[in-house]
Amino acid sequence: MTHPATRRHEAGIRYPFEAPPEPGKAIEVAPGVLWMRLALPMALDHVNIFALDDGDGWTVIDTGFNSGRTREAWQTLMAGPLGRRPIRRVVVTHHHPDHVGCAGWLQTAYGAELITTRTAWLFARMLQLDEQARPVPETVAYWRGSGVTEAEIARRLEERPFNFADIVAPLPLGFTRVAEGDRIRMGGRQWVVRVGHGHAPEHATFWSLDDDLVIGGDQLLPGISANLGVYATEPGADPVGEWLDSCQALGAFAEDRHLVLPGHKLPFTGLPLRLRQMIENHLGALDRLQAHLAEPRTAAECFLPLFKREITGNQAGMALVEAVAHLNHLLKHERVRRWTDAHGTWQWQAVGA
Repeated sequence: MTHPATRRHEAGIRYPFEAPPEPGKAIEVAPGVLWMRLALPMALDHVNIFALDDGDGWTVIDTGFNSGRTREAWQTLMAGPLGRRPIRRVVVTHHHPDHVGCAGWLQTAYGAELITTRTAWLFARMLQLDEQARPVPETVAYWRGSGVTEAEIARRLEERPFNFADIVAPLPLGFTRVAEGDRIRMGGRQWVVRVGHGHAPEHATFWSLDDDLVIGGDQLLPGISANLGVYATEPGADPVGEWLDSCQALGAFAEDRHLVLPGHKLPFTGLPLRLRQMIENHLGALDRLQAHLAEPRTAAECFLPLFKREITGNQAGMALVEAVAHLNHLLKHERVRRWTDAHGTWQWQAVGA
């Protein structure tokens, strides 16, 4: 019987596995490669993790949030699908907490080696150490400049902001760096590292040189868009441009035969089409946003053209940082202009409107 990962696939996006693994269980997606899932307490309610059999132990890809629930889930996996063999290496695709959260715990409690890009490690360690009890002035200025109402700002000032330290275990000193073009042996295969940007700086993906597997993290996702956000840490950033450039660059290596193991959702084939879709999705959003700016608007007034619906509540924060990202890209390409009004809020308008 042919293994699912070795079947011949037609052009287009397909999902060789109809359902994800159950909690505490694993699915073998290729010889020596296990797919598992950890729960997340948010709308995107899971993160995929993968374990690669190195004979004397395992290399695992990404780790979930640091929480008692996640650590318990890891221990269940270690006693079950991982057969109580040691986790010797932890590979982190990028610095976001659902991917790096338990890395420090696996290092400290189990002696695992951490492998990631230099930027991912630096960002994760810096943010984990940068604990804040209340929003800092730079963040407040960013909110005000983006059009968040004074009432909402006042409410947020009374709350503890998001802190990496709350869901990311302390990272001890010491990691092994991977960079663009490096090669690494995992799970009986040789892999080449391809780096993307936009969703996270220096996001590592891994392309097998021995079969059709690609480990995509959040750089290569099916069906959903990775968040491209601008924050107070770098308010002039252009992650949309970086994302578009990365999709174009990775497209040079993508083939329909590739089975992509993503950070979320289901493994899929049809990567060339998916990369084109991701480019086209953002180009279309940029065109809609520019048309929306026939009249001056704030970033907080730009959700409808980007997401095709208004967004409120907890999801508004993620929508805001993505709106600023798209506005920054239009500004960089001189498709919009901006100025601050009397309240210190940026007003954006299409050039020529």
